[in-house]
Amino acid sequence: MSTEASLASGVDEYLVSLRVERGLAANTLKAYQRDLTQYLDFLDGSEPDEDLVETFISALRDDGLAPSTIARKMASIKGLHRFLVAEQYRDADPTLLLDSPKQGDPLPKALTVEQAIALVEAPEIRTLKGRRDRAVLEFLYGTGSRVSEAVALDLTDVDIEDRVAILTGKGSKQRLVPLGNKAVEAVRGWLPDRSEIVSRQQRGDPLFTSVRGRRLSRQAVFNIVREAAVSVGIPEKMVSPHVLRHSAATHMVEGGADLRTVQELLGHATISTTQVYTRVSSTHLVEIYLEAHPRSR
Repeated sequence: MSTEASLASGVDEYLVSLRVERGLAANTLKAYQRDLTQYLDFLDGSEPDEDLVETFISALRDDGLAPSTIARKMASIKGLHRFLVAEQYRDADPTLLLDSPKQGDPLPKALTVEQAIALVEAPEIRTLKGRRDRAVLEFLYGTGSRVSEAVALDLTDVDIEDRVAILTGKGSKQRLVPLGNKAVEAVRGWLPDRSEIVSRQQRGDPLFTSVRGRRLSRQAVFNIVREAAVSVGIPEKMVSPHVLRHSAATHMVEGGADLRTVQELLGHATISTTQVYTRVSSTHLVEIYLEAHPRSR
């Protein structure tokens, strides 16, 4: 039996146990079912391990879900894996050492500008994979897009000549984002490879594809980001597509961008979400103080 089939069977058994043994209400069971179906869809047949579960949680953060919602989904996954081990569906629990997400309001992690540039320039553009990876990384950092928005892009969503892209965010809301020189250069370098692959495979119109012409998955993008990070000496636990998004926003604010502009670029529904980026590094805070306060000199 495949991993996907056995996990799906395990989920069915777990939901039955929640209904029969714990007597959970129908609405609660539906929430568990939605959470676990989303989890199985993300795994896409892969054997779950600690890294994959962490990647899934990072993807939820990237989608902008509330910490309380992420904590609930994590509880569903932890409960499932405890059940699978107890019922001998699995020998090990990949969530055993993972902490549930805190429901506070922690500062977003951000790379330094130097780290971010080293990461996006890490792929070797003499290879097809390197050109694709460079385009993905430059696009993520250059636009501050969510990973879900980047993988959903079609070729027609990007205008290289006008240097803009149309992103489709949460609630199917669309927004126009500018493309900087580096992002344009990297995407342009990838397009000939992409055209040949997609034409040969006839798999629709995705902008970012696998070498077989399939639309890149979110998990594949996580792997691209972490592979690039490791190659330049950044611990992979420090990075994800979500961290690149945070880094782009933080660096724009530190560079002088106003919050309304950053809000529009990131696709935040309210300015309060964007205000977290005003909590810049202490070093930058001191620099601004020394420049701006009349009694600092």
